[in-house]
Amino acid sequence: MVNKAGKKKAAAKGGKASGKASGKKGAAKGSGARKSAKSGPLQNQPKSPMPAQHQEKPGIEAELRPRPEYQAPLYRGADKLKDKAALVTGGDSGIGRAVAVLFAREGADVAIVYLEEEQQDAEETRRAVEKEGRRALLLPGDVRDPLFCRDAVEQTVAEFGRLDILVNNAAFQQHQKSLEDVTLEQWDRTFKTNIYGYFYMTKAALPHLKEGAAIVNCGSITGLEGSKELLDYSATKGAIHAFTKSLAQNLVERRIRVNCVAPGPVWTPLNPSDKEAEDIPEFGADTPMKRPAQPEEIAPAFVFFASEADSSYVTGEIITLLGGEATAG
Repeated sequence: MVNKAGKKKAAAKGGKASGKASGKKGAAKGSGARKSAKSGPLQNQPKSPMPAQHQEKPGIEAELRPRPEYQAPLYRGADKLKDKAALVTGGDSGIGRAVAVLFAREGADVAIVYLEEEQQDAEETRRAVEKEGRRALLLPGDVRDPLFCRDAVEQTVAEFGRLDILVNNAAFQQHQKSLEDVTLEQWDRTFKTNIYGYFYMTKAALPHLKEGAAIVNCGSITGLEGSKELLDYSATKGAIHAFTKSLAQNLVERRIRVNCVAPGPVWTPLNPSDKEAEDIPEFGADTPMKRPAQPEEIAPAFVFFASEADSSYVTGEIITLLGGEATAG
C-alpha cells in the first residue's frame, strides 16, 4: 500500500520520498512521461507496468525508477497555510515529501522526521521546501521512541516558534503469505511504528496546538478492506482510522481538527523495499486507472485537511483516494 516507516519505512501508505533528481526527470525515464504544465491541465503519470526492482528496507527514493512525482507543477499555492508551522513524520520521501512541498508552497515552514538511513532523501526534501521559500528542519530519529517524539516536537517549536499542523505519516510494512510467517518481532515493530508512533507524536504535540490547529493522519485502504498478506499492517491502519475518529471527538471542543487520508497504491520506496522485484511491475495496475498514484496526487488532500479555509467544518473524516475504485469497506 502506501506510506513510510518509523524504524524502517516500507508501506503503501504513504510513503517514501525522492533523493536527487526532480520528479519530472524520473517520470520521463519511466513507462509514461508527463506532459508539461504548459501543454494543458492534464498530465500523464507513469503507467504500469513499472520496472522490476527491489531495495533493502527502508528504501531510498533516490534509487527508485521511475522517480516518484512530488513537485505538483499544476498546483498553485494560495497562502492557505501562511506562516504556519508543520511537522511531518516520514517526510523525507513519498507522500510525506509531497506533503512537505505543498505545505511550503502554501506558506508553511516544515519539520521533517525520518530515519537516519534516509538522510539522502531528507536532504532532497529540505532543498525542495527551501525552493518554495520556506524553512525546513530535519529531525532524524525513530517514532517508536516516545522520548524522540517529544524531542522532535520541542525542536520544532524552538525553531519555528509554534506548531500548527501535525502529519502522522511514518509507517512500516512487510508482506507475509500467512499469519504463521508474521514473527512477533515484525508484529511488534509494525504496531510500534504505525500506531504507537502516531500516539506518541500526537501526545507530544498537543500541548503546543492551539485553536485552529490540525492533525492529519495517513491511513490506508487496507485499514478499510483488509489485505490478506498485510495482516499486521492492515490492523494498524484500521486502528489509525478509529484513532482519528475518536481523537476528533475528543478535541472538537478545543477546536483542533483531526482527519485522515487513506490512499490506495502509491508509487513510493515503501513497495520495492517490501516486495520481490518480480512483484513490482503490476503494482497498482488493478485499479480502474490501471496504475498507482503518484505522491503529488495524494498530497493536496493533506492540504485540504490542514487548511482552515478549506475544511474548518471537517473533523473525524477519512478520505479515500483509490484511482477510481468505488468500494472501501
